[in-house]
Amino acid sequence: MEVQRAGRVNIVFHLLGVALLKVLGWRVEGEPPDVPKVIVVVAPHTSYWDYPLALFVSWHFNFKGVWFGKAEIFKWPLLGRFFLKTGGIPVYRDRHQGLVDQIVQAFNERDQILFAITPEGTRRKVAYWKSGFYRIALQAKVPLCLGYIDFKRKALGFGPLYYPTGDTEQDLDFLRSFYKDVTPRHPDRVSPIRFKDSDS
Repeated sequence: MEVQRAGRVNIVFHLLGVALLKVLGWRVEGEPPDVPKVIVVVAPHTSYWDYPLALFVSWHFNFKGVWFGKAEIFKWPLLGRFFLKTGGIPVYRDRHQGLVDQIVQAFNERDQILFAITPEGTRRKVAYWKSGFYRIALQAKVPLCLGYIDFKRKALGFGPLYYPTGDTEQDLDFLRSFYKDVTPRHPDRVSPIRFKDSDS
């Protein structure tokens, strides 16, 4: 599996990102993480709007990251090609491919990667977050950047960098503390910030 580096978008996409967020009435907060390798956690994830808004804010800051999505969406006419061009990589969820290990290897082999992920893995309410992003951060020794899309305030951007300690509950408490005041488009779909017991 080829995982792209973080890159820069061209001036057209940068201006488009700035314009679209302004037209839609969104305020951009914070600054992109000033580190060469990082996992950007995008949460809570409850709406189809989360993807385009996250994309627009990346264009606003003139960078392109890497994200993974279920393979089916990359088969859609035109949109599938667009997803690939904007850093998307298809994931075949019915295969056991050691995805975490592959991404850790990609981090270790490259000087620069910005990897964006929605830990819930779906817009529906689920019982727990998937722990893959956390295990990648620990194994690759890279920080998490807490990204957010707050529909109540119409504000989106980047929160603090956090280096996981390996103490799962302490690390999850930090995430809970940050995201407790972030309002998604569908609050009834918010998933609890916890891992499956076997992942803790």
